Amino acid sequence: MNFDFLNTNGKVALAPMAGVTDRAFRELCVNYGACYSVTEMVSSKGLTLNDKKSKELLAITEPERPCGAQIFGNDPLTMAKAAVKTLEFEPQFIDINMGCPAPKVAASGGGALLMKSPELAERIVKEVVNAVNIPVTVKMRSGWDDNTINAVELAKRCEAAGAKAITVHGRTKVQMYSPPVNIDIIREVKQAVKIPVIGNGDIIDGKSAAKMLEETGCDLVMVGRGALGRPWVFKQINAYLEHERILPEPPVIERMLIMLKHIEKLCEYKGERVGIREARKHAAWYTKGLRGAAEYRAKMSSIESFDDLKYIAGEFIELSQTTDH
Repeated sequence: MNFDFLNTNGKVALAPMAGVTDRAFRELCVNYGACYSVTEMVSSKGLTLNDKKSKELLAITEPERPCGAQIFGNDPLTMAKAAVKTLEFEPQFIDINMGCPAPKVAASGGGALLMKSPELAERIVKEVVNAVNIPVTVKMRSGWDDNTINAVELAKRCEAAGAKAITVHGRTKVQMYSPPVNIDIIREVKQAVKIPVIGNGDIIDGKSAAKMLEETGCDLVMVGRGALGRPWVFKQINAYLEHERILPEPPVIERMLIMLKHIEKLCEYKGERVGIREARKHAAWYTKGLRGAAEYRAKMSSIESFDDLKYIAGEFIELSQTTDH
């Protein structure tokens, strides 16, 4: 099977983000034009032990396809077994996490820590590739720190081991999410391998996406934090890349309706108790930068039901209409 979806439905994908890119959010982003999505990262160890939560993270619905299953870990054989277990959820591809900077993930030997062990990382890719009959991709960072920027070496090893595409977040593990992304390292990776390269980091709109594509030569771009509370960003980026049109941010009423649709689906998939608890952070993102958002978020912190959310969203819409006129 070829990694052929890279050539369809635009040039911008949704990045996997733990605690954010669940089924409800992935569906929404694909609906707005993300060319593919990736599950939240799943522990290979947990998956091989039939952990219930790990399996829940891998549930994929038709509206969010094409979708990849992301796994993390540091043992080649365990990663291979986990990859096989993901197949029951019928992902379009398997993504290996070599970029997560979270201390908990690094402490387990996975995520960005693998960038300090390129030979082990290569073995992991090889074992996973040999274990499954769908494409295997890798998501990495530029390196561990400024003294060990080795994304080019690691990308070459992953390609040699059979990876079909590589996503590069242009920051080191130590840098986390600042300073600005290093465009040069993404371009160097693209020039060093023949497989598709996806550029990731600081993409928030059409112009930043176009800059990444033009300056690195990468095949696609991937949006992570730029999509928080802004699933419509994919539509905006596609409009700019295809027609150089700059679409405005939606008005408050439209934002609130999108948010309610999102949270309603979240509650449907996870139950209202869990869904509403998770809704609090999403609501904060949906109102970022808007007048009166601080007061709104304070009310959101104590909601107990979807009805509470609808009521406060209605209040926020009324506030916006009185301040706009």
